[in-house]
Amino acid sequence: MRLFDQLVSLAGAMLILYAYLALQRGWMRREDRAFNAINLGGSVLLTYAAVKNWNLGFIILEGSWALLSIPGAFAKQTRS
Repeated sequence: MRLFDQLVSLAGAMLILYAYLALQRGWMRREDRAFNAINLGGSVLLTYAAVKNWNLGFIILEGSWALLSIPGAFAKQTRS
C-alpha cells in the first residue's frame, strides 16, 4: 500500500473515531448532521482505501457505513 493510501485510511479512521468519541462524550447527538457528515467522510475515505487494495469485506462494511450515513448527513437539522 502506498503512503498516500495509508494516509487516506488513517484520516478516515480518525474521522470515524472522532465522531464516536463526540457521541460518547455528549458533544454530538446521533441526529446531528455534523455527526453523520463526519461518519460519511470517514467511511468514504476508508471505502476508497478498501477498493484500492481490493478488500471485499472492508468494501462491504465501509460502503454500507457510508450509505447509512447519507440520510443523516443531508437531513434538515432540527433542535429540540
